[in-house]
Amino acid sequence: MADSFITVETTDRIATVRFDRGDKANALSIEALRQLTEVARQFHACPDISAVILTGNSRNFSLGADLKDPARAGQQDKGLSERRIALRAGPDMCEAWEKIDAITVMAIEGWCVGGGAALAVACDLRVMAKSARVYIPEVARGMNMSWGSIPRITALVGPARAKRLAALCEKVDADTALNWGLADAIADDGQALARAMEFAEAAAALPPTALKMVKRDVNVAALALSQATSHRDLEAFALMQHSDDYAEGVASFLQGRDPEFTGD
Repeated sequence: MADSFITVETTDRIATVRFDRGDKANALSIEALRQLTEVARQFHACPDISAVILTGNSRNFSLGADLKDPARAGQQDKGLSERRIALRAGPDMCEAWEKIDAITVMAIEGWCVGGGAALAVACDLRVMAKSARVYIPEVARGMNMSWGSIPRITALVGPARAKRLAALCEKVDADTALNWGLADAIADDGQALARAMEFAEAAAALPPTALKMVKRDVNVAALALSQATSHRDLEAFALMQHSDDYAEGVASFLQGRDPEFTGD
């Protein structure tokens, strides 16, 4: 049995989900993706919950995908048909969080990187601590940004800023994120969860069915074309996994050196 990285506390129509692997990176291993997906699906048909808060540990929400995860490394040795199935873990996790009926609020302390950012934009609201940062380094690692996140990011910040985030890999602080619409509130360091709880309490005080209906209406309006614009990102990632730039991006990151990309 794998160790659980998830704890859930429920009080007065509010569930608080904490993802904590017990280390600074709080990285998204394959097992972490599975656990985060399963916990989200518990709230899909849960009429007694009006708000779900998701947070990481006190140091970081997550530094992104666990590139040292043996399960992840083993995926690349599989054939395309098997890799396509294995690569669904990230998109499935984000979709599971997006499909929660209740209002979802992410509380971010420290860094929220790569897959962590993809999960953040799958939630309804985001609270960032003052020193928190969002960083999407996939292109700098020789990858495309996937997990269905590009239309979600674009719906929040617009196309130009989405390109700055996901194509140019700009590191975004809390003030900038709030100005862009990527964050909905800023809290003092260590208080992101408390501020997220204020959003959750506001949701919990409202008629739950009407609340959930409006959430669904907004998501459909904002993301009506999301599948049309993100359907190929998994296929693109599977292709990039066999490029020289992908190998160089990952190797240079693990070795702590500047990459030398060739376009191959």
